[in-house]
Amino acid sequence: MVFSLHNQTKLLKARKRIGRGGCRGGSCGKGQRGQKSRSGGAKGGIFEGGQMPLARRLPKRGFNNLRFQEEVVIFNVGQLGKLFEDGQEITRQALVERGLLRSGNSATIKVLGGGDLDKKLVVHADAFSSSAKAALEAKGGAAHLTKER
Repeated sequence: MVFSLHNQTKLLKARKRIGRGGCRGGSCGKGQRGQKSRSGGAKGGIFEGGQMPLARRLPKRGFNNLRFQEEVVIFNVGQLGKLFEDGQEITRQALVERGLLRSGNSATIKVLGGGDLDKKLVVHADAFSSSAKAALEAKGGAAHLTKER
């Protein structure tokens, strides 16, 4: 063969890596002094050279109430009937033990009248729909409010 391929390692040029000796010591290719030579010296995408940034020149718009809205966890009567035994008392702690509610969750618990109830249940919750209250009392159970609304 006219040519040889044993020198292939030098065909690929090594990337310039900062602070790695061999002509890259000292200031590591970042020049002498100044903001851009320091670590964390990036100015950020919103910086416009001292000019008031566009995001601050435009007016603020809109508002949402998400931070202040009350969190409500909803359970249907039929769902509770499937998960709990006949005559059982259902409290916030019982829901936590079954894994239906996270421990320390202070959300409002509301019981709705969805599904079929075939058991007597005593439920302690923060709110009940009228159909849920009627369904619980029809089977001989009870609906107790835990906090006044």
